Amino acid sequence: QVQVVESGGGSVQAGGSLRLSCAASGYGYNSYAMGWFRQAPGKEREGVAALDSFGSTSYADSVKGRFTISQDNAKNTLYLQMNSLKLEDTAMYYCALDSWPVARVSADFEYWGQGTQVTVSS
Repeated sequence: QVQVVESGGGSVQAGGSLRLSCAASGYGYNSYAMGWFRQAPGKEREGVAALDSFGSTSYADSVKGRFTISQDNAKNTLYLQMNSLKLEDTAMYYCALDSWPVARVSADFEYWGQGTQVTVSS
């Protein structure tokens, strides 16, 4: 059974930084894509960043230059380093895993975590 668990959310002032973590377990294949998505109240879920097992990454235009996605294969952990946070980054952030090994910010991933809240205040 595949499990995806996010952690690291919290409250931060605008301009600050946070690092989200995502632990994935139960997925027994070497090819995959993993990504971060977010959903603000009243808005649709949107892709933030993704990577695949070939080392490719993809970012939403709104976070390019501020967010960095990375992984620690030894720990089966995905990270999202978020710098220069803005008020509009406030959302529930979700981690997702998919067997199609293409880094993409479209929300057609198969396995999803429960989310971790990020709140940016002025």
